[in-house]
Amino acid sequence: MWRDIDWTNPVTRWKLLFASLVGCIVVFGGGYGVLSITNSPSFCSSCHEMAPEYTTYTASAHNQISCVQCHIKPGVTNMLTHKVKSMKEVYYHVTGVPKQIVQTEEEAVSNENCLQCHSKNRLVTASGDLKVNHKGHIEKDIPCITCHAGVVHAKIAARGLNIDSARGEWTEKNAQKLIEEKYVRPNMGTCIDCHDKVNKGEKPWKDVAYTVPPNPEELEKLAEGKNKAASTKPVKEDENTAELAANHDQKTQEIILQAIGKQKTNVKVSMECGTCHKKLKVPRSHKVALWNQQHGSTAVQELNKCVTCHQDSKWVREIPKEDIISLLKLGVKKSHYQPDIKVVKDQSRINKFCSTCHNKRPPGHTKSDQWLTAHSTKALTAEAKSQCFVCHDQKKPKPGSTDTKAPTDVYCEYCHRTGFKSPVKK
Repeated sequence: MWRDIDWTNPVTRWKLLFASLVGCIVVFGGGYGVLSITNSPSFCSSCHEMAPEYTTYTASAHNQISCVQCHIKPGVTNMLTHKVKSMKEVYYHVTGVPKQIVQTEEEAVSNENCLQCHSKNRLVTASGDLKVNHKGHIEKDIPCITCHAGVVHAKIAARGLNIDSARGEWTEKNAQKLIEEKYVRPNMGTCIDCHDKVNKGEKPWKDVAYTVPPNPEELEKLAEGKNKAASTKPVKEDENTAELAANHDQKTQEIILQAIGKQKTNVKVSMECGTCHKKLKVPRSHKVALWNQQHGSTAVQELNKCVTCHQDSKWVREIPKEDIISLLKLGVKKSHYQPDIKVVKDQSRINKFCSTCHNKRPPGHTKSDQWLTAHSTKALTAEAKSQCFVCHDQKKPKPGSTDTKAPTDVYCEYCHRTGFKSPVKK
């Protein structure tokens, strides 16, 4: 058939050229159309397993840009390579959706994506409170998502809110209850953890796993391996648990002392609050004489204000797992604080800010041998005893007790085994 065609005829050559042109338009136009469709957020939302990611995206400040502007590095080659790799997602969709969608280390959002829109020369954050040298961080190859991991999806993977059993709950209405501001903004615990590691000569961001949420499937395999290894060994209680907890508390308290300027260290990055917080001010109440000895009464009345800054949970980098049903039922409610000495006492025991000072022997206790014979006069009234009970328990806590653990293992009935006399009234 092809041999019978007269290729010397100009009309024939023009027909071939026209047919080739039409073919190219169909092929390339169709390919461009496929790329355009698969690059749109609506295409991402067509799969039900992407409901949590799409819902958080539409509720975020980045909802005017497409998903691929963040998740695919700039460039045609990167685009085509990503499309080929994404065929496995189609396979998963057909054969069995993963229990949880997580970003892999290979596909972590790069600084190149962020710098398409954002300037690296910013020194002050949008809130105006923080001084952050973005250029210095970027030149050290620190990924933007190390700090800004939750800016679009509110860290739903780390919180465990995008698992298969929860995907039906991700509606536009529910998103407002599930996307908490503290998960959208940078986590101060990440700043503290990273700066502390830098001061020890480490560069934690060099490991992509430091930034990307752990893959639950890999964690399950790791757990299975540990369980198999443990089953071959005799079962015994971990003797190092208490020691590790004590070391963690000590490390936290050392960092807190640096932050409030009570402990000066020769470091690469200052850990003091004023290093990054531009508008940080010491409250007027803190500047009065003998504040260290008198702040307890203020804490009882204004504990909710105290924990705005003095809340060690903000210093933790790890994101706790949450239950989506509980979040939807309770929502984010602001509780009204009622002055309560028991609440303050419990807070002084578990809060690392408080225990930084409260776990040390007060100056008034003098030497042990003198204090043992003289302390009874300091605890004559119920009010005086209540001050002692901030640190000490009257009885030794029972094993498995749910009561807040005292910061000391010295309890009254260790010596007073026959009880106490009635408190003297004023």
